[in-house]
Amino acid sequence: MEQKINFQKRLDEILEGIKESGKTPSLLLHSCCGPCSSYCLEYLKEFFKITVFYYNPNIYPEAEYDLRLSVQKKLIEEAYGKEVGLFTLPYDHQEFLDAAKGYEAEPEGGARCVKCFELRLKQTAKIAMEQGFDYFGTTLTVSPHKNAMVLNKVGHAAEDYLKTISSDDSISQPLWLESDFKKKNGYLRSIELSKQYDLYRQEFCGCEMAQRA
Repeated sequence: MEQKINFQKRLDEILEGIKESGKTPSLLLHSCCGPCSSYCLEYLKEFFKITVFYYNPNIYPEAEYDLRLSVQKKLIEEAYGKEVGLFTLPYDHQEFLDAAKGYEAEPEGGARCVKCFELRLKQTAKIAMEQGFDYFGTTLTVSPHKNAMVLNKVGHAAEDYLKTISSDDSISQPLWLESDFKKKNGYLRSIELSKQYDLYRQEFCGCEMAQRA
């Protein structure tokens, strides 16, 4: 049996170390949507200089992708202004379809979702390294439907992946920020903040397979 890890405790230890250092490291925070990022940003903003990375080629159709992106922009603009940055890539749903090929019939929360996590967190790690961020992480662990153990395992694998694509030892590689944002009532707080900022909350994860589930 895989040992259960308290990722919230680990995150608290990292944040305490940052606080004691007196420095403000940079964080590229992958976000699936505005509502999920709401609590994460509130929680992390005093410790990091944050740029939100909205990279979700799994979302279908494109109109839904655009709607969620607009909500992400709305939250950042209304709650943080220029304190929080936003970075995106062009919408390319085929990236997700390629990653999920052969796993289309998997149940929600199964192997297909892991492939989706791998796609998004590898890209987050890659962009974080290219742009010189100190840390990279994701808001996905705030959802009660997402397994923090799985996501942190994928996050660490993405951190290791960077070593295979960079031969330049002078390039500083970002660290994976462990998390389980649903702890400390994080998910409930995200609901409160969504109401406060009048944010659209979607009823499905994103891909067409999830809609059929």
